[in-house]
Amino acid sequence: MLAQDVPTTTDKPIESAEDLSSIAFGFMASKALFAGLHVDLFTLLADGAKSAEELAEASQIPLNRIVTLTTALASIGILSISDNKRIQNSPAAQNFLAKQSKYDFGDYLRYQIDQQMYPFLLQLNAVMKGDLSEEAIASYQHWMADEEQASVYSESQHAGSLGPGRTLARKVDLGKASSLLDVGGGTGAMTISLCKEYTNLHATIIDFPNVAEIGWRFVSQAGLVDRVRYIPGNAVEVQWPGNQDAILMSYLMSGVPGKDVGELLQKAFDVLSPGGKLMVHDFMVEEDRRGPTLAALWQLQHMAFTPDARSLSVGWLTEAGKSIGFDVDAIDNLIPAMTKLVVFRKPA
Repeated sequence: MLAQDVPTTTDKPIESAEDLSSIAFGFMASKALFAGLHVDLFTLLADGAKSAEELAEASQIPLNRIVTLTTALASIGILSISDNKRIQNSPAAQNFLAKQSKYDFGDYLRYQIDQQMYPFLLQLNAVMKGDLSEEAIASYQHWMADEEQASVYSESQHAGSLGPGRTLARKVDLGKASSLLDVGGGTGAMTISLCKEYTNLHATIIDFPNVAEIGWRFVSQAGLVDRVRYIPGNAVEVQWPGNQDAILMSYLMSGVPGKDVGELLQKAFDVLSPGGKLMVHDFMVEEDRRGPTLAALWQLQHMAFTPDARSLSVGWLTEAGKSIGFDVDAIDNLIPAMTKLVVFRKPA
């Protein structure tokens, strides 16, 4: 989302050692980005260019470390350095990584991706070979049972979902809907966006108890306590309320075992009112399995803690929905080059 030249597909195989090295050493670029966030570098640069000495003083970080970090960030295009050695944010860093920005999602990268997702990937090799027992594999359910981990994940995910929630509210017309079921809805970022856009909408969110407690705070801050309620529990296991005009599943199907995906679709069909809409937002690849790159990499990351997760493709999901009885209303991008939105409709 920050690199402007990230390919969406890999139609041409890589040929050089340099290309291989760029991929293999990509984790260093990620860590450079995270380090910049942890010392508030992009926020310090939000009001204009500064010298390395000024940044060192403002951040209370030794000068040599600031010079090394800003050089690395400039080399990958997140910062720029002028001829007189003034350092400034790239447009993406200014718009999305500085705390003053309306669209800031730095906390999502700083906490969830760096502190939680990266450690998960350390178990990927063992997961691939089946060397870990089910108890040893860190999963969402185990993760969300830990109050501290649930808090870090949920609050950072909330920051990362507000923007996509606003986009979703523009892309799907829920003007005639009065009830929404957000399955695995986390802290309610997308529900909040939809309820603000559609004032007649009342919502129910299903998620783990620790997540529900955090989410209720965000719902209260949004002034929606009379329109949003939580059902604490595992979305795959709890009973869903019926007669829903709309159902949302965002990032849910990529985080559950593949065998549960069909069951989720069936449960959605069963509790939707005739004419109701099911919105599935997730990491989905194209049917030829050549991309998009970011969606494919996110699917691999999810497999590190859900070994039986399915690599979702748009074609497979739409066919699975139609086999249950859904019509397909729309297929669209939500986060460019990363996530897609499939909107199903239960026939009237």
